[in-house]
Amino acid sequence: MRKWGPLTAVCLGTFMLLLDVTIAIVALPDMARALDASLSDLQWVIDGYALALAALLLGIGAAADILGRKRVHLAGVALFALASLACGLATGPGMLVAARACQGLGGAAMFATTLPLLASAYQGKDRSVALGVWGAVNGAAAALGPVLGGLLTQGPGWRWIFFVNLPVSVAAVWLTKVAVPESRGPRERRIDWPGTAAFAVFAGFATFGAVRAGEAGWVSGETALSAALALAGLIAFVLIERRSDHPMFDIGLLRTPAFLGVSLAAFVFNATAFGLLPYTSIWLQTVLGMSPMRGGLVLLPLSAASFLVAAAGGRLLHGVPARFTIGGGLVLIGTGCLLQAVLDSGSSWQALVPGLIAVGVGTGLASPSLAGAALAAVPPERAGMAGGSVNAFRQLGYALGVALLGTAVTSRMQDSLSAEQAHALAGGGAHALRGAVPEGTLRHAFASGLNTAAVFAGVAGIVAGVVVLALVRDPRQVGPDKTIKNEGARDVVHRP
Repeated sequence: MRKWGPLTAVCLGTFMLLLDVTIAIVALPDMARALDASLSDLQWVIDGYALALAALLLGIGAAADILGRKRVHLAGVALFALASLACGLATGPGMLVAARACQGLGGAAMFATTLPLLASAYQGKDRSVALGVWGAVNGAAAALGPVLGGLLTQGPGWRWIFFVNLPVSVAAVWLTKVAVPESRGPRERRIDWPGTAAFAVFAGFATFGAVRAGEAGWVSGETALSAALALAGLIAFVLIERRSDHPMFDIGLLRTPAFLGVSLAAFVFNATAFGLLPYTSIWLQTVLGMSPMRGGLVLLPLSAASFLVAAAGGRLLHGVPARFTIGGGLVLIGTGCLLQAVLDSGSSWQALVPGLIAVGVGTGLASPSLAGAALAAVPPERAGMAGGSVNAFRQLGYALGVALLGTAVTSRMQDSLSAEQAHALAGGGAHALRGAVPEGTLRHAFASGLNTAAVFAGVAGIVAGVVVLALVRDPRQVGPDKTIKNEGARDVVHRP
């Protein structure tokens, strides 16, 4: 217990926070019916969590270096547990979305401190073993999310996908208190509150504008105002980070082509590989009438292929440059998305399987290499910043991907429906249309919406893959007179 207690404690927290990225996907149709939630409400159930993770990850990581990583981690687990309880007790979509955002805040506190805590608790071979186990837990959380979500939703009900976090949180708090040593970062570091606030404004309004565009339109005043505020937040963030003595993100790193390519890959990776899944789940259950458990099992080919390829790739692809695993993986993900754009009013779930497998294989190739490639592209003293920024870009990509692809689904569906039916879709989601329109019309509209979103995701994935192949080179230039080879790019398996 003394030796592996810190690893067990950290893995419990990591498993929970990553499981909650995907576990809610299968429960969305039941949430919509129980809470009378619209499609945009369901988007925020997913995005509220991912957005809080993305917006606060770097800032909380800097704060943990000063306040104490164990202390911040414990606070994160406690907040995550309380927010999970609030999610399970939610009486309306607004309460659920707010609680999900609080979950994301707690998750950011846990996620930002996991690797530093492991690095301080283990050295040498033990550290390699700990990171390997931690990576395997990440992959297991991603694979089990849809299946466990379907099992709980179909059994005791969707609220239990949140209640199940409570006993795990209690165990994680106890283990962390008794087994994890406290650690801190460099004493001269400062908390970059202005930068954190500016990045949160940018991420929040960018996502809000993308979600609202599905209802109000891209040229509406509301969407334009959100875009303007997001742009202002981004400009403020860049200016703050450039002038700060202790930036949470060194803007100059983006001048390195390899790091720019990896950052783009991280953003597009989560958007394309996972951004379409919430709407696929709604189609499976609301349109095809599948149970939550069966709907979760349909998504299993993606998770299983990803897990198997990532596990085998660590041995078989050792030494392969990251530009090929990341760039090739993104191209495969994009191809898999295009293979899913074949639905019509008579399609069944089997039509998705080839595309889901291709996305899973691409995910298994690209995901394990992202963190290592980011570290190899920057000077050693920027390694922590690079790792944190890649995780932040991934979560931001997921949040914006869900928003943008959801808007594509909604807009295309509205084109296939009458004005009255389109209004019902915006106000109550696809479940509100059952019985109100002919089943064939609903099937055609939703299939058209999914096809459109899948094409967008597919093109984005392929283009990003080609850009990565062009930008991410070995050895990578990281300074005027020094280079770093791409070593250890596959040391840690990461997740959605």
